[in-house]
Amino acid sequence: MSVVLDRPRGLTPTIGGSTYLKPSEMDWKPTRFEKVSIKVLYEDPERGEMTCLLKLEPGAYIPFHKHPEIEQTLVLEGSVQDHDGVATAGDYIWRKPGSMHDNTSPGGAVLFAVYRKPNLYYHTTKETAGF
Repeated sequence: MSVVLDRPRGLTPTIGGSTYLKPSEMDWKPTRFEKVSIKVLYEDPERGEMTCLLKLEPGAYIPFHKHPEIEQTLVLEGSVQDHDGVATAGDYIWRKPGSMHDNTSPGGAVLFAVYRKPNLYYHTTKETAGF
């Protein structure tokens, strides 16, 4: 392993501008959605950007939502599905700005996701953003 990767990890960039994380050493945090947890790898709240790992337990459901900007998802484990199709481990999905969908994962999944703006959820009486 390189000297750079052997250094302690933190959220402060190196002198070269890089930030190294070990997601395997991070705790899964709950989201407001039952059976869905998250590891935030990168976040810029001012710009609305986020890169994360999402863990969907078997039977997880992410309610109907809109993507104001492009969404990119790589399925690392398991599978997810919506009205457009089913994605399994190794599949990559990108959604154009303005796309709307919900997600289910009957058997569970781990996803790597990149968002340029928070999702807008419509499962309550008002629009709500983010996880």
